[in-house]
Amino acid sequence: MKLSFIIPVLNERESLNQLYAEIVANCAYHTYELIFIDDGSTDGSYEVLEKIASRDSNLKIIRFRRNFGKAAALQAGFNLAGGDVIFTMDADLQDNPREIPSFLAKLDEGYDLVSGWKKQRHDPLHKVLPSKLFNYVTARTFKLKLRDYNCGFKAYRHPLEKELTLYGEMHRYIPALAHSLGYRVGELAVEHRARQFGSSKYGIERYLRGFFDLLTVKMITQYIKSPLYLFGRIGIVSSFFGVLITMYLAVLKLFWGHPLSNRPLLFLGILLILGGLQFISLGLISELIINRSRQGGEGQISIAETKNIEDPKQIDRAEHG
Repeated sequence: MKLSFIIPVLNERESLNQLYAEIVANCAYHTYELIFIDDGSTDGSYEVLEKIASRDSNLKIIRFRRNFGKAAALQAGFNLAGGDVIFTMDADLQDNPREIPSFLAKLDEGYDLVSGWKKQRHDPLHKVLPSKLFNYVTARTFKLKLRDYNCGFKAYRHPLEKELTLYGEMHRYIPALAHSLGYRVGELAVEHRARQFGSSKYGIERYLRGFFDLLTVKMITQYIKSPLYLFGRIGIVSSFFGVLITMYLAVLKLFWGHPLSNRPLLFLGILLILGGLQFISLGLISELIINRSRQGGEGQISIAETKNIEDPKQIDRAEHG
């Protein structure tokens, strides 16, 4: 069995040699490839990876010209990976490669994707509490009960990774995307080690971006083929209540002679009708767009150089081919 490891890197030079050694030590009886994506590091991470790659041709490097984000890094790795099982890990040593055999055993139970669950987290409270809320809301939204959607340590059975299209903060919703495609998703409790080097690269703004991406994923997993079902329902409900309000006011005017010029309810009824018609129109326009173009993107990434990769065009061929 060939294992592929996809590891985004952003200013983690102190941890890279140890991470490489630990992964290789836990790949006994398997061939492997390690794909490191340097996502705009400025601390010399690329130079450290170059030295490792000069000793091990199984290590491949993709270097972005600037920071494009974790989703773009994972997408580039997915497009290049050629393993039977694909692992994604963070480069900060908080994921323990000793868990690799446990992931493989869990996949053998019939799962297509196994997501790590950081049962005992070594993070400050201001990160743990929002994460718990995020996981609760996400699990309820997509009806997939996982306790840790955002754990970067995951194992995928090929070809699941080839069917994912990631951008923005959508890497947080990979289990939901896989579940929507019909793949079987499982969870595995993993060790979460305390950070040894550097600091977290994420701030509070990621939660706002994550909320918008939650709406995006909900849209593309349930309404991508027929957006009119979503906008049409909203439009019909809005128009229905608008019509009820205007009919009520019409009865008051016709049978009891109540004036309408000073009734705010009239304007609410008109607003609901017009808003409902606009939502229905938006649904119809969305249907036309969907039929013209089945997928969209966020723009192309720009790769400065690669190492031990014969054909760099492989990286984005799946996306643009």
